[in-house]
Amino acid sequence: MKGGSAGMRQKSKWLLLLLLLLVVGLVGCNTNEKITTSTTPDNEEKSKTEEVSLTIGSWRTEDVAKYEKVIALFNEQHPDIHVSFNPTKNTEYNTVLNTALQAGEGPDIFHLRPYAAGLKLAEAGYVEKINGLNGLSVFPEEALKASRDDQGNQYGVPINLSSTQFFYNKKIFKDNNLEIPTTWDEFMALNDQLLEKGITPIAMGTKEGWLLSLLHGIVGPAVYGGNDFYQAVLGGEKDFTDAKFIESIQVMNDLKKYFPANSEGLGMDDIRTLFALEDAAMFPLGSWEIPVVLEMNPDIDLGYFPIPSKEGNKTVTTWVDGSFAINANSKNKEAAKVFLEFLTTKEFGELFVKEFSMISAIPGITSDDVLLNDISHSTANEATPYMWVTNFTGGDPTTKSLLESELQGMYLGQVTPEEVAAKIQENAKTWFTPFQK
Repeated sequence: MKGGSAGMRQKSKWLLLLLLLLVVGLVGCNTNEKITTSTTPDNEEKSKTEEVSLTIGSWRTEDVAKYEKVIALFNEQHPDIHVSFNPTKNTEYNTVLNTALQAGEGPDIFHLRPYAAGLKLAEAGYVEKINGLNGLSVFPEEALKASRDDQGNQYGVPINLSSTQFFYNKKIFKDNNLEIPTTWDEFMALNDQLLEKGITPIAMGTKEGWLLSLLHGIVGPAVYGGNDFYQAVLGGEKDFTDAKFIESIQVMNDLKKYFPANSEGLGMDDIRTLFALEDAAMFPLGSWEIPVVLEMNPDIDLGYFPIPSKEGNKTVTTWVDGSFAINANSKNKEAAKVFLEFLTTKEFGELFVKEFSMISAIPGITSDDVLLNDISHSTANEATPYMWVTNFTGGDPTTKSLLESELQGMYLGQVTPEEVAAKIQENAKTWFTPFQK
């Protein structure tokens, strides 16, 4: 019996030992499993990186695919910031954006209209100040002024420079032995030669008022004296009753005979098509039209020339055509600043010129496109400000919009050039400080 009891006790010890080993083993397995789960690379990455989403508002509905490439380049350095480009139709953009901002909403980043129009939003408190943003120093002062208030606060990063000039069809010129004009008199003679040959000289319509202020921005400086007159106006030394300015309005009236038939009913789409289909010799418009015209007719041989004065001085009209700004109510301001800093880099500037076929606001960015490079050279050496945009979007109605409606009236024979100038001066004097001295 004693031997049997001893044997039983021995078996119990081994059984207990076996159970203890099994429990330890199970605890060890559970411990290892917990460690493995908590240290996987995915979880570690998630603990280090918080993903952010940004939305961008704009009036450039035609640029969706291009901004996808911009965002892809940005994400190479910042994969944790997801950016969506959500534009609105250009004629509805201001209303849609203003309504959203007034409700405390809107996109994190938005295209800011240049000069006074954009600064009104800043004055209302809807735009975040970006003083000291990394990269702003690459831009010249003139570009930064497009989104800077009188106190020196910066609100936007300038994206591109726009210029207006006369585009022309090289084939039509060559086939008819025509030369680029070097003086104003040669320009007017060129129009007469085209008209005599049965060719529409200038693709222009008067249905949309903005086309008329733009046209005056092109031809006006050649008549009233370009930058000298502009600086005199800013200083209050001259105004819109000046004889040279009145002459610049008269010139607008003189040009009507070179427009297409029924120009009163023609808008932007009509005149672009007329030129792209090679039914007009010249097209006075902005540099942004280059890719649009070439898309419509890749075979058109497109050239340009700065408008010459009577003395042979050349001018192209330039301005900053929009900046990107941060919504003051954005919940992702830091991420938005990272994106705006990216917009100041050479990498962005080079991609912008390549994909958008526009002039970058970043100095020194060149293009493979000879035409665009030539225009860039002109904007650097022969530029005059588009003063209706840079300085005269104040007033109610704005001086710019009044000019447009009065020019439409002039083309319909309802007002004279002298009356147009007088009404513009009367409007500007109500708000433009230099005229109130």
